[in-house]
Amino acid sequence: MSWKDPKKVEKLKELWGKGNTASEIAEIIGGISRNAVIGKAHRLNLSAKIKGRSFSKNQNKLNSVENETQKQGRKSKFKSLLIEKDFEPENPKSLEQLDESSCKWPVGHPDESSFYFCGRSSLKDFSYCKLHLLYAFQQTKNKKEEADDKEDEIPQYIEKKIKSA
Repeated sequence: MSWKDPKKVEKLKELWGKGNTASEIAEIIGGISRNAVIGKAHRLNLSAKIKGRSFSKNQNKLNSVENETQKQGRKSKFKSLLIEKDFEPENPKSLEQLDESSCKWPVGHPDESSFYFCGRSSLKDFSYCKLHLLYAFQQTKNKKEEADDKEDEIPQYIEKKIKSA
């Protein structure tokens, strides 16, 4: 691909300034690749594409809403599990006895004769029961979540439930 045609370079500058992607520019100009567009834009010292396309403002609003729900933390994800105060009793099963609706949380060490799987009813689309789901999908906390958790009594509640289960 040759950039000797000044019309192609001008078209590149124009489309780049409007916020078109390198792939779109390559398609419009024709006969060049996306990487050729990126390379030429770099050699021409065109501004980095910090600003997005026209829909990016709406996209950013959607992303901020998603981020807010993520910032609420793991407590909100499993709040429904914590509200429900009764966990069904363990139903110890061997590997051969497991089926799709059984909790597959291992208890003990596989080399021991007392090793078994939890066997409670697993939640839909998960391999674990309610209690073990709390263990399996823990996330690291940021400092704000740690401060929030200090105020709540939920961790003590979980520990009591685990001991009684």
